[in-house]
Amino acid sequence: MIFAVNTSGAGIEFVLGEHYKSIIPEKQSTALPAAANEFIAECGITWGDITAIAVVVGPGSFTGIRLGIAFVKGIAIGLNIPVIPVNAFELYLADTPDAFVAIESGRGDFFVGAANLPPQTMDIDELESRQMAWPRTVGHRPFNMMHITQIAEEKLATGGIEPVMPMYLRKSYAEEKKEPSNDNKKY
Repeated sequence: MIFAVNTSGAGIEFVLGEHYKSIIPEKQSTALPAAANEFIAECGITWGDITAIAVVVGPGSFTGIRLGIAFVKGIAIGLNIPVIPVNAFELYLADTPDAFVAIESGRGDFFVGAANLPPQTMDIDELESRQMAWPRTVGHRPFNMMHITQIAEEKLATGGIEPVMPMYLRKSYAEEKKEPSNDNKKY
């Protein structure tokens, strides 16, 4: 059984087989462990029944992505099972493989990608002209998390599991605001 987790947005989403749960906690970091335990129990299984864990690696909230990855890696190490990274573009394209995916970043630009366009950021002007090369644009609504199990199963079957790394398409606020270091300073 593949257990799936998404913390890339404001909430927490879980999938296990046909079971799905979404919650919007006050604080993801404190809610995630208890919510995961509760979901597993609601599904009528134990952690020992899990054979792999899929996790949404972004793009999205820097903190949420790191939280989800750290959580599932810890569980997977304890259970000695694989972790399968799945990005939001894969989830959108599972429904509409010929689409241009444009996800508003919340910072005045968009995370974009398509089957033949690597994930990247674009401003609205570039997005408006580039999206015309595809028959439809998606990303304005949440992706269907129920596709994560099929994507993870395909990756397991083909051996196409990449290292579990956050999909960051640009620097964080902290990195953008950081002053350049001056290694030549004398004290």
